[in-house]
Amino acid sequence: MALLMEHQFRQLPADRQVETRPFLEAVSYLPPFFDCLGSTIFAPIKADLSGNITKIKAVYDTNPARFKTLQQILEAEKEMYGPEWPKAGATLALMWLKRGLRFIQVFLQSLVDGEKDDSNPNHIRVNVTKAYEIALQKYHGWFVQQLFRCDCRTFLFPPVILLVYKVHYSLQSTS
Repeated sequence: MALLMEHQFRQLPADRQVETRPFLEAVSYLPPFFDCLGSTIFAPIKADLSGNITKIKAVYDTNPARFKTLQQILEAEKEMYGPEWPKAGATLALMWLKRGLRFIQVFLQSLVDGEKDDSNPNHIRVNVTKAYEIALQKYHGWFVQQLFRCDCRTFLFPPVILLVYKVHYSLQSTS
């Protein structure tokens, strides 16, 4: 977790252009976060994040000066792919990366907010389901949605998260 705190995203500049290199450096520290969760259930999410980061980085590496910002990549690909855009190349990878980041944000916020299944307090099913429904479900077909529902039944609190969760709420109850 400390690794994530050391590599925060920069503030968005006034021109609202996101520099590609610092962005890729910051998001590259997110996939290992899923290792902390201790469940292979998160492997597809980790792989998806890693794959999307790799695709964007591959485009950036072809010409770092030309692709200094994410907007420059999007504009170049819009011209290059024509009617296939935005469902091609690094643009598509960036869209899926954004969805993955949203999943992480909703998941973590749900944990912080204390949302849980009172009948199964050691499960994070409620948190993962909420994140999936808000961030990813509308982009998946019926089959993937059913796979998620099956996998979701086995989400247990990883020991690290459970400890943080317990400490957080014990501190809240004493204040």
